[in-house]
Amino acid sequence: MNKLLSHINSPIDLRKLSKNELPQVAQELREFIIDIVATKEGHLGASLGVVDLTIALHYVFDTPKDLLVWDVGHQAYGHKILTERRAVFHTNRQKNGISGFPKRDESDYDTFGVGHSSTAISAALGMAIASKLQNNFTKQHIAVVGDASIASGMAFEAMNHAGVTDTNILIILNDNAIGIDPSVGALKQYLTNVKKGTQKQDNIFEALNFDYSGPIDGHDMLGIVAELKRLKTVKGPKFLHVITTKGKGLRKAEEDQVKYHAPGKFDKLTGELAPKNTAHLPPKFQDVFGHTIVELAKENKNIVGITPAMPTGSSLKYMMEAIPERAFDVGIAEQHAVTLAAGMATQGLIPFCNVYSTFLQRAYDQVIHDVALQNLPVIFCLDRAGLVGQDGATHHGVFDLAYLRCIPNLIIFAPLNEVALRNIMYTAQLGLKHPIAIRYPRGRGVMTDWKQPFSTIEIGKGTCINEGSEVAILSIGAIGNSVIDLCKEADFSGNVAHYDMQFVKPLDEVLLHEIFKKFDAIITLEDGTIQGGFGSAVSAFASQHQYSNKLYVLGVPDRFVEHGTVDELYEECGISKDAIKELVSNLLT
Repeated sequence: MNKLLSHINSPIDLRKLSKNELPQVAQELREFIIDIVATKEGHLGASLGVVDLTIALHYVFDTPKDLLVWDVGHQAYGHKILTERRAVFHTNRQKNGISGFPKRDESDYDTFGVGHSSTAISAALGMAIASKLQNNFTKQHIAVVGDASIASGMAFEAMNHAGVTDTNILIILNDNAIGIDPSVGALKQYLTNVKKGTQKQDNIFEALNFDYSGPIDGHDMLGIVAELKRLKTVKGPKFLHVITTKGKGLRKAEEDQVKYHAPGKFDKLTGELAPKNTAHLPPKFQDVFGHTIVELAKENKNIVGITPAMPTGSSLKYMMEAIPERAFDVGIAEQHAVTLAAGMATQGLIPFCNVYSTFLQRAYDQVIHDVALQNLPVIFCLDRAGLVGQDGATHHGVFDLAYLRCIPNLIIFAPLNEVALRNIMYTAQLGLKHPIAIRYPRGRGVMTDWKQPFSTIEIGKGTCINEGSEVAILSIGAIGNSVIDLCKEADFSGNVAHYDMQFVKPLDEVLLHEIFKKFDAIITLEDGTIQGGFGSAVSAFASQHQYSNKLYVLGVPDRFVEHGTVDELYEECGISKDAIKELVSNLLT
C-alpha cells in the first residue's frame, strides 16, 4: 500500500485524494502523531480523537480561506500536520519550535490563537459578522468545541448571541464526555441522554435557534464528509453534534483517557508509559496541596474544596475520593468557582478554591467584586504559578503577583517549599480576616521530609535564610531555592544574605527597613513579570522611604515568553542560577 500522508503538505494536496482514500490518511496521521509524541511528549488523546474530523474539515472546506477555529487547541496536532507543518512537527513545544497550540503568527491556517477554553464560538462569530459586514456570504466559519468547553459560561454567551444572527457559522461539538478529566454537570447528562436517545426535553441547541444535526459518528470518515458537504449549503447558524473517542487509535489512551491526555513519553507500539523512578524525589507541590487539604478537612468540618475542571491536575481528586460531599469540580467555570467560594464563605465555610494561575485570569472580576470587595476569607490556591515550560505563553502563570497585588484586602503568599505550603494552608484555615492567594509552581520542590507537624505562619513576615555582609537577595516563592544553593558556594559564603520574603502583600516593611539600612546592593528575585510584581513592590517601598540603594529587579521581562523547558526559559529571562551568580559576582568585585 502506497503511503499517502508523506505526500500531503497542505490541504490542497489532501483535496486531490478520493474520499475513499481518507480513512488511510487517518490511520497514517494517527501513527504519525503517536510516533512523535511518544518521544517528544505533548497532548496526545485529544488530537487522536479528532483525526477523522480534522481530515474531513480540511477536505470539505477551503481552508485557510474558510476560517477554522479550534477551541483550547489540545486537539490541533492533526490540523498542524496537515497544514504545512508535518516536516517540523517534531519540534512541537520545544524552544524555537512550533507551538503546541494554534498560533496566528505561526500559520495562516491558525485563524485564532488559543490555549484557554471556550473562546472558539465567540471568535468564529466575530469572524462571521466581519464577513457579513464585508458582503462576503460564501466564506465559512467553523468552531470546533469540546463537550467540557461548551459548558462554560463564555460558550453559552456566544451561542446566545449567534442564535439571533444570520451569520454563516458552524459550531461542531466534539463530544467525547471528557476534557482533561471527565466532564461534569447537568449539560453532560443532557448530552449523554441525547446520545442514548432518552432525552425527552426539547433540543437545547435548536431552542437557541441553531440548525441542529446529529449526533453522528466522529470516526465514520465518509459520513462526516457527507454531512459537512450538506451543511455547507445551509444558511445561518448551524450546530453539528459529533461523537468521538478520546485517544482513538491507541488502546491504552482509549482505556485511560485522563492519564493519556498528556502522558509524557511512552512506547509507541504498546502505549506503555516510560518508567519513572520517583521514589527518591520530593512530591509535587500539587500533591502536597491535595494530601494536606484532606488532612485538614478531616479535622475541620467547615473546609470545602473547589476546582474548575482540574481535579487531577490540582490533586483535589484526593479530597473528592476521601470526602466527596465537600469537594466540588464545577467544570470549566472559573468565574462560577470563585463566586461559589464567596457564597460559601458568607455562611461560615472555609473554601479552598484551587485554580491554575493562568486560569484565574478568567475570573478576575469575581476575585475583586465578589471576594475582595466583601473581604470574604476565600483561600485561593494557585497551581502552575510562574513559568510552566512547554505549554508556553498561554499557560505561564507569570502575571498573578502583579494582577493580584493591586487588589485591596487580598493577602499574597508564595511558599519556598512544601513545608511552607502546608503551614500556610494550616494557618489560613484557622481563620483569617482577609482572602489569601497562595501561589506555587508546577512540579516538585526540594523538601523530602515534608510531613512535619503543622506550625502557624505570621502573616506579612519574611525570614532570613542566610546571613551576609555585602549583597542581599530578596526572593519570593520556590525560585528562592536556587539562591539557597548559591549561598552554599564558597565564593559567596558570608558575603550574600538571602531573605525569603514569603508575602508580596502585605510586605514585611520592618524587615525591609533593616535590609535597606544594612546593604548597598539589593536584588529582588521572582518568577513572575517584573511589571507590577514583587520587585515593583520593593522598588515602590524604597522610593516611598527615599532609599537610594542599588536595586536590581530580576524577573520575567515585559513580554510574552514562548515555550521551552523551564530551565531554558529561566536562562532566557535572566533568572537562572547562573544569571544570578553572574550578577552577584559582578557586585562583589
